[in-house]
Amino acid sequence: MLTTLDYLIAAIAALAAGGINALAGGGTLITFPILTFLGVPAVSANVTNTVALCPGYFGGTLAQAKDLKDQTKRLWLLMPASIIGGVVGGFLLLQTGEKLFTELVPYLILLACVLLAIQDPVRAWLTKRMAEGQGTKLEQMTWLPVGLASIYGGYFGAGLSVIVLSALGLTLEDSLTRLNALKQAVAFAVNVAAAIYFLFSGHVLWTAALVMAVGALIGGWLGGKLAGKIKPSTLRWTVVTIGLIVATIYFVR
Repeated sequence: MLTTLDYLIAAIAALAAGGINALAGGGTLITFPILTFLGVPAVSANVTNTVALCPGYFGGTLAQAKDLKDQTKRLWLLMPASIIGGVVGGFLLLQTGEKLFTELVPYLILLACVLLAIQDPVRAWLTKRMAEGQGTKLEQMTWLPVGLASIYGGYFGAGLSVIVLSALGLTLEDSLTRLNALKQAVAFAVNVAAAIYFLFSGHVLWTAALVMAVGALIGGWLGGKLAGKIKPSTLRWTVVTIGLIVATIYFVR
């Protein structure tokens, strides 16, 4: 049973995660460990975290809506794969069981750290690829890598944006700005699909999820206001460092 202080800590963590997601990504590496350190079982912590951070993904998609207006055909192609992938990932999470998932947590956190660490090189590669007109024009196959990435997103999710952006860059020929908007829509669909599936799982700590959702919304708004004043790469490496420390703690526990 969480105390009032626990809820306050969770809300502050969600506020920080909302800001981090808006500026650099990787907010899950803050909120998920906090929930487990507060005594929430790993599976419930992951499920609650997914539900709580959904509003932040909605805000991010809304902010880039203008870059999605003429990508309707792509959205119709990718949304089913994103939704199905999110549900499959959620299903696999609940089937994993508490003991095995707890053992996997440090490895999942390390994977998320690696994904965040390579985000800048991935963006640089995509920018160069688009500038040189090297898109592969495999648009009809985009659903496959996006669907596979969505399964990971429904299962754990930290670093999902990097995987999706890479998948889009491999199969589509477009500007990085438009691919970013598409990536945001995919991430939103994955998280909402997984969250809806989790609603009936009995693993959602609703009071914590609601408190964290408010914190994430405020954090996302503040992050938007701070955009341009904080260097995303500095914040990203800070999150990676925190993630590595957290993974080490999980390994030695």
